[in-house]
Amino acid sequence: MKKSDFYYELPQELIAQTPLKDRASSRLMVLDKKTGKIEHKVFRDIKDMLNAGDCLVINETRVLPARLIGVRKDTGTRVEVLLLTRKDANTWETIVYPGKKARPGHKIVFGDGQLEATVKEVINDGNRIIEFKYDGIFEEILDKLGQMPLPPYITEKLEDKNRYQTVYAKNDGSAAAPTAGLHFTEELLGEIKQKGVKIAKLTLHVGLGTFRPVKEDDILDHKMHSEYYFIDKENAELINSTRENGGRIITVGTTSTRTLESIADDSGHIEAGSGWTDIFIYPGYRFKIVDNLITNFHLPESTLIMLVSALAGRENVLNAYKCAVENKYRFFSFGDAMFITDIEQG
Repeated sequence: MKKSDFYYELPQELIAQTPLKDRASSRLMVLDKKTGKIEHKVFRDIKDMLNAGDCLVINETRVLPARLIGVRKDTGTRVEVLLLTRKDANTWETIVYPGKKARPGHKIVFGDGQLEATVKEVINDGNRIIEFKYDGIFEEILDKLGQMPLPPYITEKLEDKNRYQTVYAKNDGSAAAPTAGLHFTEELLGEIKQKGVKIAKLTLHVGLGTFRPVKEDDILDHKMHSEYYFIDKENAELINSTRENGGRIITVGTTSTRTLESIADDSGHIEAGSGWTDIFIYPGYRFKIVDNLITNFHLPESTLIMLVSALAGRENVLNAYKCAVENKYRFFSFGDAMFITDIEQG
């Protein structure tokens, strides 16, 4: 299977640069994964397409304001640091730009000295291990000095950091938002619960690898990045009981999908736990637990459009994307949504 099998033409002007004022007012394309039939709705209509007894699975990860702009202490040269993975209380794996300005022993200062970093070593892919020194609570300093690590295709400044967080974001650790969840409001979630839909919670911390392009022509040669996940006993049991009672498992986003498919056994049963997943889902994959998916529109030739194609069929997905372009849907992180389903709702 070739990378080019997942290519589509996208005019630049359809890449959403800013979020809508009302989260739930995004457009919603409904795609029947069996027939390829397409309907056009508004996101808040999602409540009418969920049934009592279904289970909506959300990712509670919270995006860190992980982009820090500082200067090298000895030269005053501007340096940008992007936090990737926390190694211990004060040490992080990072991406530094320009890398040649951050060699072992170099010190970087942020925010008039509120935060100081020392480069400890250079590791795989040129990433840097950095140790931070500060007075106070690191998360509070980061919240004050850091910027949201928006994807490279978003070039406009984000005025409100919270618009790159879901309303249910809780657990710090992501380098990117689980963007399908950005469409939900507290009010909409309340209406969904009132209808008798269960809401299960898990966490998968999204890594920057989610933006890395597939470079290999043969997608089977692509190596997926690893991401940390956890789910507790209460939520695992909620999902299992839904399946036992004949309800649908509807994941919000590819992150929730990858987590459940990583931890489910062949019968679709899951257990509470945590760990790292590098699961790569592409057409031909047999889903063990996920029935339907709420997702955004993804980049051409990305692992995310491959995952969506595995669930709905490549031809159905590419046809839906062609339709989305023709109807001027908004694409990517701040864009519109798609609901991949296969059953009559009510």
